[in-house]
Amino acid sequence: MLNRRSFMALSGAALAAPALAQGSAARTLKFIPQADLTVLDPIWTTAYVTRNHGLAVFDTLYGTDASYAAQPQMVAGHTVETDGTLWRLTLRPGLTFHDGSPVLARDCVASIARWGKRDAMGQTLMAYTDDLSAPDDRTIQFRLKKPFPLLPDALGKIGSSICAIMPERLAKTDPFTQVTEMVGSGPFRFKADERVVGARVVYERFAGYVPREGGEPQWTSGPKRVFVDRIEWNVIPDQATAASAMQTGEMDWWEQPPADLVPTLRGLTTRITDPTGLIGCLRMNQLQPPFDNPAIRQVLLKVVDQTDFMQAVTGTDPKLIHVPTGFFCPGLPMASDVGLDVLTSKRDYEGAKKALAAAGYKGEKVVLMGASDFPSLKALADVAADMLTRAGFNVDYQVMDWGSVVQRRAKKDPVAQGGWSAFCTFWAGLDQANPAVSAFLRGTGQSAAVGWPTSEKIEALRDQWLDAPDAAARKQLAGTLQQQAFTDLPYLPLGQYFNQTSFKPSLTGVLNGVPVFWNVKKG
Repeated sequence: MLNRRSFMALSGAALAAPALAQGSAARTLKFIPQADLTVLDPIWTTAYVTRNHGLAVFDTLYGTDASYAAQPQMVAGHTVETDGTLWRLTLRPGLTFHDGSPVLARDCVASIARWGKRDAMGQTLMAYTDDLSAPDDRTIQFRLKKPFPLLPDALGKIGSSICAIMPERLAKTDPFTQVTEMVGSGPFRFKADERVVGARVVYERFAGYVPREGGEPQWTSGPKRVFVDRIEWNVIPDQATAASAMQTGEMDWWEQPPADLVPTLRGLTTRITDPTGLIGCLRMNQLQPPFDNPAIRQVLLKVVDQTDFMQAVTGTDPKLIHVPTGFFCPGLPMASDVGLDVLTSKRDYEGAKKALAAAGYKGEKVVLMGASDFPSLKALADVAADMLTRAGFNVDYQVMDWGSVVQRRAKKDPVAQGGWSAFCTFWAGLDQANPAVSAFLRGTGQSAAVGWPTSEKIEALRDQWLDAPDAAARKQLAGTLQQQAFTDLPYLPLGQYFNQTSFKPSLTGVLNGVPVFWNVKKG
C-alpha cells in the first residue's frame, strides 16, 4: 500500500526528473485512477481502468454522444446500400499511428476482427457479417447476411470492450493473448518507459493527432482537442492519502472518491458525470461447482439485499442509489420491472440453507475474490462474503489487488488449482442498456465473458430482440429476457449507484461520461 511518505517520495522523484519528462506544471494533469493499470490491452479485459487507458491511446471509428447515439469519429462517414446489407465506411484523411505509420483500412479490419471475437456486441456484429474487407486504403466494407442498423453503435460503443483501432501487426495478435506494445492513433501516447507498476502511468500529447472538424465534444464524440502536454496517473490505494493529496493541491482530479470522504473534499468540484450510474454484479463461475448448478444459483435470490450492497458503497444518501435493479439499466428504454418481486420479498436465510441442501450442495469451497485497492468493489465483496456465509456456503474470502482479480478471473481452473468461484464488479449503465451490449447476459458458455454461463433460452431471446421490428416489440422481449435471466441467473444484480468524481475548480472542460483527457484545461 502506498502511504503518505512513499507518495511524497514518488512526487519528489517526479520533480527531480528531466524537464522533458516533467513538463510545466500548468500543462501536466495529475489524476488518481480508480485502480492500478495492470492490463494494457483494452480487448483482452473489460476492466474499466483499461478501457479508460484505451480511450486515451487508441481512437475508435465512431464515438458516443450525450444522447447515447453513435457519431463518426475516425470515419468521415458511411454509405448503406443493398437494402441495408452493404456498408462502406470512409476513413478521414491524415490519421496517423504513434509510430508514424498511416492508419489504413486494413488496420481497421484487423482491429474489428480481433475485437469481434471478445466483445459481446462485436460477436453479434460479426455473426451478422458475411464479409469484412478493405477494398482500398480508406474504405472499410461490411457485407452483411441481413441488415444490422446498430453497426455504428457497435463500433463506437463507449463501454468495455471498445473497438480500439491498432496497427494490423498488433491487431493480428490472438484476442486471448494480451497486446503489450501500445501503438494507437489516439490523442495521447503511452509512455512505457515511465510506467511504474502499482504507482504511476504516464501519457503525453500526440502531436500528430488530427481532431475531427466541427461538432461539440460530448462523451467520446466530437473533436478531441488536447490542451495539456502530459497526463500522470498516480495510483494511491490509501484513500486518506488520496484525499489529502487532493486537498493540498498535489493532485488535480480524483476519478472515484469514496462516498464517505466526499464531504472532506472542501473547495473542490464534485459531481456525477454519468447519469446511467454503475450497476453492481456478483458474477459466479458457472464452469465449476457449486455455481455450475442452477438450483444453487437460485438460492442467492432468497438472500440478496440490494440496499445492503449499495449502502455499503455509498452510505445512506438515497439520491446515490436505485433499488431494485434488474438486468437492464433503470431509466433507459429497456428497463423492466418484470420479475423484480424476487428481489423485494422477505429475505430468508433459513429457507436458503434448506434450499441449498435440497439442491445438492455438499460444502464445496466457494472462493470469493475481493479487491483490496478498490473501495467500492471491496465493499460489495464484504457484503457478499457475509451473505454467502449466512446462506450456508463454505466461503473462502480472498482479498487481493484489483489487477490480480482481473488476471485471475480469466482462469477456468478448479479452485484447488488456483481458480475462483465468484467476484463482485460494476458495469456502467450503458453496458447494461440492452441485450445487444450486455456482456454478462451472454449465455454462450466457453466463449462468454468470464463466468462462462450457458443458456440457450437467453441466447434465443437475445436473437429475437435483435431482429424485433420496433421499439415496442424490443421492450416486451426485454421483459421476457429479464424473467429468463432471473431463472438462469448468469449473474446476480446488486443494485445501481451513482459515482461521483472530484477535481480542482480550475480544471475546466471535464466532459460527462467516462474519464477522458481531451477538452480539459488547467487554469
